[in-house]
Amino acid sequence: MRPARALIDLNALRHNYRLAREISGTKALAVVKANAYGHGAVRCAQALAEDVNGFAVACIEEALELREAGIDQPILLLEGFFEAQELALIEQHQLWCVVHSMWQLEALERANISLPLTIWLKLDSGMHRVGLHPEEYAAAYQRLASCPNVNNIVLMSHFARADELSCTGVADQAAVFAQARKEINVEVSMGNSPAILGWPDLHSDWVRPGIMLYGASPFEQAHEMAAKLQPVMTLESKIISVRELPVGEPIGYGARFITERPTRVGVVAMGYADGYPRHAPTGTPVMIDGKMSRLIGRVSMDMLTVDLTDLPDAGLGSHVELWGKQVLASDVAAHAETIPYQLFCNLRRVPLLYLEG
Repeated sequence: MRPARALIDLNALRHNYRLAREISGTKALAVVKANAYGHGAVRCAQALAEDVNGFAVACIEEALELREAGIDQPILLLEGFFEAQELALIEQHQLWCVVHSMWQLEALERANISLPLTIWLKLDSGMHRVGLHPEEYAAAYQRLASCPNVNNIVLMSHFARADELSCTGVADQAAVFAQARKEINVEVSMGNSPAILGWPDLHSDWVRPGIMLYGASPFEQAHEMAAKLQPVMTLESKIISVRELPVGEPIGYGARFITERPTRVGVVAMGYADGYPRHAPTGTPVMIDGKMSRLIGRVSMDMLTVDLTDLPDAGLGSHVELWGKQVLASDVAAHAETIPYQLFCNLRRVPLLYLEG
């Protein structure tokens, strides 16, 4: 079988969740949307089930997948419902639901519900994506508080620039949130991964760790707390062919790399159809049999090429780590001018192998 695969370290996943709760000192929803950022939502949720305070997903389809797999912990729908008809399923499966628009609030008021719901009321404090305007927030809360279809309310917002540690955006958004809820005394949730790690003094009764669960730092620069994260996914494959080329020979599509010295080229069973970024340039790090090397030439659909010139013992069958515990996904992402979120979420075709140790 093709040797490309992704190893998922479930103990590292648990470590990262516990770290989020330790730093924040509060309850934490494990964000497992987008198939747990490519790591497999069901298996990751099952691994966290004994520790977790709850889960968060983007939509009801993702929540139902977890319920069907036996996950009975609270599950929050981060985008709420898209049609009022979904409220029947939300009630049936006792899902928690974000309300971020007035039409959702109005649909909730009109709904015929026997079991009242837990609602997370979202404020647009400056992200300007979804959320109620500050001037309508308190009134919306009062309507929910008096609605018989609601039995619990959590106030929430989302940071746009918490990954920029020198930015004033977090303080600015926190101030907007504080003003909008100044006379409302219920639980609040503000902390996403960068806020948990970079702004630990920010008050939040609930935090929502996402990318940090999977062991990747949300920051571009080194960070003391982010350094405690353990990578969960190791994307690996093997060398399937070796070429010996003289000076001046092109490699791969577009001849983007020309050998400048006699070069041993290793061909790896991994490409952009697996989710490895096509635009990763020559020089992107890879680990071959535990020794650092580099990508050379353009990434193809099913294969990529690496430099074996300074690794005389490497060859056919050599182990290649594309990212993981030795080659950080954030380093690969930086070379490819993207973010680790996208690397993980783009993963496809490769089988996931779950490890407990």
